[in-house]
Amino acid sequence: METLAPDYERTDLGTIEIAPEVIEVIAGLATVEVEGVAGMSGGISSGIAELLGRKNMSKGVKVEVGQREAAVDVNIIVHYGRRIPEISAEIQRNVKQSIQTMTGLNVVEVNVHIHDVHFGKSNDKPEEEETQTRVR
Repeated sequence: METLAPDYERTDLGTIEIAPEVIEVIAGLATVEVEGVAGMSGGISSGIAELLGRKNMSKGVKVEVGQREAAVDVNIIVHYGRRIPEISAEIQRNVKQSIQTMTGLNVVEVNVHIHDVHFGKSNDKPEEEETQTRVR
């Protein structure tokens, strides 16, 4: 798989290009839709894990995009008391399906990295997230 190259598709009318940032946003939205995810983490490089609101949906997501394939890494914070293997498997399914449906790219892997546990109530979410509706 080619890495960090935008996806180009040639048609009779021209070229269609999907920027890696678009795939990051799709993956971020698909991740926070999963019950048990408290938020996205800025990752280890940001120092301390932080809850990121919907305005930063590409934060905590890294993608490698080739001509026909994509690989995704998501960094998350989970709610305390939730089963991490189940949440991770649901994230993998949801991210893969969302990217493949919206872009036509074949998702070869979705790696889930748990960076923190949120100890608030399981229905607590950052304020920015409460005003948004789920996209399915």
